[in-house]
Amino acid sequence: MCLAVPGKILDIAGQDPVMKTGRVSFSGTVKEVNLAFVPEAVVGNYVLVHAGFAINIIDEEEAAKVFEYLREIDDQESLPENS
Repeated sequence: MCLAVPGKILDIAGQDPVMKTGRVSFSGTVKEVNLAFVPEAVVGNYVLVHAGFAINIIDEEEAAKVFEYLREIDDQESLPENS
C-alpha cells in the first residue's frame, strides 16, 4: 500500500521547475521535498508527499482531516489485541 502524507511548505529553493525543492514540515518533522509535480506551490501551501515528491496541493482543512485519520490509526495500533 502506498501512502501520501500532508505537509506544509516552509520555504522553497531553486528556479528550475524540475529541480525546485521545498522544506516541508510534517507535524514538526522537516524534510526536503521535490516540488516538480506542483510548480504552482508556494510557501504556506499544504502538499501531499509520496516518496520525496509533492504530488498535489491540498487545503489546510483536508490536511487536518488526514492528520486526524493518521492519529486514529495510531490509536488503534496502540490498543491491546483481543483474544
